[in-house]
Amino acid sequence: MEKGITIVIRRHLKSDLWYLVQHIDAFARRFRIHHRRNPPLLGYFHGDFDGLRFEPVHFEPTLEAPDRVPPGRLSLQFDSYARVLGCRHGLVLILDQAPVQLLVWDPVTGHQHRLPTHTEFDLGNFLINGVVLRSAAGEVHFQVVLVVSDYEKRLLTCVYSSETGVWGTLISTPVPSENSIVCSEPAVLVGDSLYWILAGSTTFFNLLEFDLKTESLAMIQLPADKSCDAGGINSTDGHFTVMQAEGFTVQLWKRKHDFDGVASWGMERTIELDKLLSMDSEDSLTIQGYAEDNNLAFLWTGRSVFMVKLEPFQCEKLLDTNKWDRYYPFETVYAAVYATTSASVAKVPRFVFGCRDTGIGFFNVDSSIFHTSLFM
Repeated sequence: MEKGITIVIRRHLKSDLWYLVQHIDAFARRFRIHHRRNPPLLGYFHGDFDGLRFEPVHFEPTLEAPDRVPPGRLSLQFDSYARVLGCRHGLVLILDQAPVQLLVWDPVTGHQHRLPTHTEFDLGNFLINGVVLRSAAGEVHFQVVLVVSDYEKRLLTCVYSSETGVWGTLISTPVPSENSIVCSEPAVLVGDSLYWILAGSTTFFNLLEFDLKTESLAMIQLPADKSCDAGGINSTDGHFTVMQAEGFTVQLWKRKHDFDGVASWGMERTIELDKLLSMDSEDSLTIQGYAEDNNLAFLWTGRSVFMVKLEPFQCEKLLDTNKWDRYYPFETVYAAVYATTSASVAKVPRFVFGCRDTGIGFFNVDSSIFHTSLFM
């Protein structure tokens, strides 16, 4: 994986200081807009599932020093256990179980937003998934899209806006097959559409597409009807791509439209990973997470988790574990801000400055200078 570019500078500051700005919330938003298209992968949130419930959520950093973010810097304590539904645009959507409530959390600033309860959604229902995304690049406001399988063979979707503070109109569609469910894989954002993978009691797999502009649902059949592990990814050319893992092989299927607007699937690539990942005959691949902005997948062999960058292809071993887990990559600009260490918002003061010929830096109370690329 590519290393960060932060340089820790501990030296005299007076000659290098252009300005010193307190209360940098507005600046942080502008900085985030500037780096929106290529945010670094700071780490991932995860929580084990013991077969009965989701355990507390943990953050694990992936960068090396001096870029490495201490795990406690991006932490949030719960009285009980909580489940992560998704991470996007520097926000985390969490289903808190005590009490049962949705929470949107900004780990960098520590800001929390608890959503009002939707009367049509049973948040205690296991068959629920959701997405959080900012309304536009760098916007303070955000949207939450929930999708759930109810007991009447319907898929229900609804959008919450932080700008209005209310839920929108409930949207429903019949399930494509008996016992279809919304999988626990996070949704993939491609253009103005969100995609979830559906699975049932048989080998029949479908995609659920939600158009954010028209707020409409559509069902799309996956390219193969055989039983395999599948996950959605966003290819570099902006097309929705399905990654299917079976045995030691990963296949990438891309969905394109022809001149008449007819969509079809085409296999783009096949990757044999048994030798690259040091797998044996008892191992099998499952897709445990995907980082959209870095085009990086988390693959579990049953013994180890690997981070696999798809374009260009790179592979790195993350950890050894025999536990099934879901990984939610956290991709955002981290401005050396001390996040909260508890549910209360109690932050250490932070400052921002510019240095001649070196760009923008952030000054913390520990007298460390964190320098990033030049911000214009």
